[in-house]
Amino acid sequence: MGLSKEMTDAFNEQINAEMYSAYLYLSMGSWFEEQNLMGFASWFRCQYLEENMHAMKMYNFVNERGGRVILKAIEAPETNWGSYVEAFQQVAEHEAYVTSLINKLVAKSRAANDYASESFLMWYVDEQVEEEATADEMLSRLKLVGSNPNGILHMDTELKSRGPSPDVLPIHLGQPVA
Repeated sequence: MGLSKEMTDAFNEQINAEMYSAYLYLSMGSWFEEQNLMGFASWFRCQYLEENMHAMKMYNFVNERGGRVILKAIEAPETNWGSYVEAFQQVAEHEAYVTSLINKLVAKSRAANDYASESFLMWYVDEQVEEEATADEMLSRLKLVGSNPNGILHMDTELKSRGPSPDVLPIHLGQPVA
């Protein structure tokens, strides 16, 4: 059975939300780069790549199920934050929002008896647990550090070591994302 129009539309909305997430994190990375915190900037660039991968994974699923991806305009994200804590507060809130969107999509797939979509979406459910935990950890650490420059620089140095997940590489090689 192919993807229903209702599910196709819902997936298209979620693809847009994932692309907005990527855009938001790229904007945050630019802001942190302007603050000369290259580790934080790098962390956000990695998040940008992950969010793109989330969108492409969904894009491929819609196409494989006979749906049609319709791309919509991506809302412009914020470009300035009052503090590092404020930026990560927005990350935590945004990830909680994305979790709510994924949960609604799962509920919609269950209501439609679309078991293939429900199974596919369980990866996103698990991913959001990780995304929210990471956002909460980063926010807690920044609140603990406060405005202590040594603490901020220590976190920045730590964050420089993060590289993109191996899952994001196929996107840049033009290969489908599993």
